[in-house]
Amino acid sequence: MNDALQSLLDLLDLERIEEDMFRGTSDAAPLVPRVFGGQVAAQALVAAGRTVPEDRPPHSLHAYFLRPGDPGAPIVYTVDRIRDGFSFTTRRVVAVQHGQPIFHLSASFQLHEEGLEHQEPMPDVPDPLSLPTAEELLPRYEHLLAGPGVVDRMLQARAAVDLRYVDAPPYGSVGQPREPKSQVWFRTDGKLDGVADDPLLHVCLATYVSDMTLLDSVLLAHGRGGWAVGDIVGASLDHAMWFHRPFRVDDWLLYDQESPSSSGGRGLAKGRIFTADGRLAVSVIQEGVMRVPRPRPKK
Repeated sequence: MNDALQSLLDLLDLERIEEDMFRGTSDAAPLVPRVFGGQVAAQALVAAGRTVPEDRPPHSLHAYFLRPGDPGAPIVYTVDRIRDGFSFTTRRVVAVQHGQPIFHLSASFQLHEEGLEHQEPMPDVPDPLSLPTAEELLPRYEHLLAGPGVVDRMLQARAAVDLRYVDAPPYGSVGQPREPKSQVWFRTDGKLDGVADDPLLHVCLATYVSDMTLLDSVLLAHGRGGWAVGDIVGASLDHAMWFHRPFRVDDWLLYDQESPSSSGGRGLAKGRIFTADGRLAVSVIQEGVMRVPRPRPKK
């Protein structure tokens, strides 16, 4: 396990300050001065999960990003025990900074049971080990990025995760609109073992990664490079996930993403996360603010 992955695990190991109240620290997002949305979502799910019996894994979450998070201040997560039923458990989590809510999450947990089974097939994609690593890919596009140091900041932000694009990322095809689809393979950069090998933690880490690239497909439809290039101003608005089948985030997972629509300064994207052996593990939907920067008026 590398130092970056250990730091991420430490970030998700919240301090319990009351029975249903937790405190977390933050890292700044790589390209904007705010907390990465995937971190807040993952921490909120950790907080919810710590109030639920271990035999009830999460099966869905629905969340809204309300305000930008301040990376210099702790985040307090308050959990409301909405329902404890025979099969399902429901929790609501509010994340607060500086006295104001910045994030709201509802999560549902279910005791395992047998039922009907079917799923969409996994797309046919190259093997992840045949694709370039972030360290190999990002420097190729340094001349297109927003400024000096962007490559290093992006590599630092993703050092805990081995993430590999199947096709060129948005910042690699600026000015060339493409089909609004994007695919990445990902896994943690190191195995989770010992106390870290917790089924809830695997789900929370997948929640963290799910916010990294989901809006890429929106950018591709318009030939935009995104935050790394500086031709889009945006942020996540809401995020929903459904966990269908067990998975390990330290094994390769395929994140298949597409955008059905963008309008009104917003872009919608949906994703499917498959295990390497073809099982559909997670479905994801997110909407984000996607604004084209306006030139400042001349004085």
